[in-house]
Amino acid sequence: MAPPVKSGPKYDQFIQAEKVRVIDGEGENLGVMYTNEAIEQAQDAGLNLVEVSPNANPPVCKFLDVGKYRYEAQKKANAARKTQKTQDIKEIKMRPNIDDHDYDVKMKAMHKFIDNGDKVKVTLRFRGREMAHQHLGMDLLKRVQDDMQEDAKVEAYPRLEGRQMLMVLAPK
Repeated sequence: MAPPVKSGPKYDQFIQAEKVRVIDGEGENLGVMYTNEAIEQAQDAGLNLVEVSPNANPPVCKFLDVGKYRYEAQKKANAARKTQKTQDIKEIKMRPNIDDHDYDVKMKAMHKFIDNGDKVKVTLRFRGREMAHQHLGMDLLKRVQDDMQEDAKVEAYPRLEGRQMLMVLAPK
């Protein structure tokens, strides 16, 4: 007897259903038959009986080469993982009394990050007596929010954490 299957589909003697719907190597439906009979037919064809749809009633099994089937499934999973885009959080730091040109440069960078599909965390740092004028910081973040209206939505509204005010924007 072969070692137990660790992962992947059940095949041959590991299939526990009494009867299975069988599909041969060319994709022809052979109908419902006893599992033992299906395993014998698969071995005569030089293949394994692989359970491809275990939740069906009766389970659907196919004549396949198990090693090749597992390899193809692994290749498909790797390809899906490769094409997957991870979303990074980029940070833009500002001060409440930022100059117009500096603001424009930061906004240009923010647009680039959002267009790439990344989230943007806007950090506004207060120093010294600027803490007494938090309304200026709130006005600046409101301006950022209005300028980014078409491209991004606010994921975390402006909040004060110590000497910093934070806001998170995400692509629409």
